[in-house]
Amino acid sequence: MSETGRSGRAIVVVLASCGLVASFMQTLVVPLIPVFPRLLNASAADASWVVTVTLLAASVITPVSGRLGDLYGKRRMILVSLALLIAGSVVSATTGALAFQILGRGLQGCAMGVIPLGISIMRDELPAERVGGAISLMSATLGVGGAIGLPVAAIVAENADWHVLFWMAAGLGLFFALLIVRFVPESPLRTPAPFDYFGAFGLAAGLVCLLLPVVKGATWGWTSTPTLGFAAAAVVVLLAWAAYQLRRRDPLVDLRVSARRPVLFTNLASIMVGFSMYAMALSFPQLLQASASTGYGLGQTMVQSGLTLAPNGLVMMLLSPVSARLIARFGPRPTLMTGALVISLGYVFAIALMDNAVELITASVIIGAGVGIAYAAMPALIMGSVPVTETASANGLNSLMRSVGTAVSSAVMAAMLAQLTITVGGLTVPSLFGFRATFAVAACAALAGVLLAGLVPRSKVAPELVGAV
Repeated sequence: MSETGRSGRAIVVVLASCGLVASFMQTLVVPLIPVFPRLLNASAADASWVVTVTLLAASVITPVSGRLGDLYGKRRMILVSLALLIAGSVVSATTGALAFQILGRGLQGCAMGVIPLGISIMRDELPAERVGGAISLMSATLGVGGAIGLPVAAIVAENADWHVLFWMAAGLGLFFALLIVRFVPESPLRTPAPFDYFGAFGLAAGLVCLLLPVVKGATWGWTSTPTLGFAAAAVVVLLAWAAYQLRRRDPLVDLRVSARRPVLFTNLASIMVGFSMYAMALSFPQLLQASASTGYGLGQTMVQSGLTLAPNGLVMMLLSPVSARLIARFGPRPTLMTGALVISLGYVFAIALMDNAVELITASVIIGAGVGIAYAAMPALIMGSVPVTETASANGLNSLMRSVGTAVSSAVMAAMLAQLTITVGGLTVPSLFGFRATFAVAACAALAGVLLAGLVPRSKVAPELVGAV
């Protein structure tokens, strides 16, 4: 293998591994959610902020870090993202105080900017024949890291002090930061423009106001003053922000480019795919861990359920070269439609067959296959429609749309399962009909993704996105 080939492979492996670590942060503390109130000496509502703040931070930082990468260097911003991950991990590892845990988890969430930045570096640095497969692999890490990380986190949480999870995260962040310095060159492409600080603040404020009522509405009450107040504030702030962006010469997000039909409908489809993907992450573990006395539960432990769902993430990873070939052969638009359709079929399978672990594994693998195919097509569609100097910020916005989908999914699925319940042994638990109803909603969301992707104009694949591994 030539020196150039070895260098390209090292770039792909290091960046994809960083993507896995970043997405792992999203599920790092999921096994601890039931015991966080005791560990942090806080109410369940207050302790839930340890999870919520990571989602908020990831949503805010992703488009901002993408723009900073276009302006000041993508590798530099990856290193900044990993530095924030390390700092947040150390903060969380050295304290049991709720406020510091929230701070640490917020800093960990900033690592999600690594994925769109990595995709953009691949486009800038790799030979044309390798870009398609590399982007498919990097995009898949959005789902793979969380799926694989869940059983790993569960095993560590059950067999060691919970702070070990954060020391492990800090170690991974430091290790891959050193690999980035060693193997990943800085992209020479820059956007000669000042950074829009006021636009970044406005976007952050608008996203926080938008996502807070989505993720906390079930706790606060959907018609409560905080929920309605934040929702109204989100509308006002985001409309004002959009008007400001349209007037700026060098905006944080070029809304005119984002309003182009290929970009707009790809982002809308991304919301639907993100929604349908997260429905499985929320509902399947509950099914697996529910008591057999419910009539549907399998009574698995936290570790067993995590291992049961691990093949889902592996399938996403293994399908990345297949996704690249589909994109090269048929184009990203049909590939995105195919992936969303496969997700929907996976939920239909789950509705019909969910009586044992094998059936649930099969359903999760089908869904994971669809997610892997769809996620690979999204950046190819985006990068074929935006200027090369805006790839990082455009991919950041697309990742934000997926995050919005997962946030809405979390709220909708939790609300449905909280309403459709049965009583078993004096405990109120989700009913079998409730789970099937959530699967039906997720299947419909995926079908909506198919329709939205169908509205993306037909176009030829950009030459640098055609390559397969």
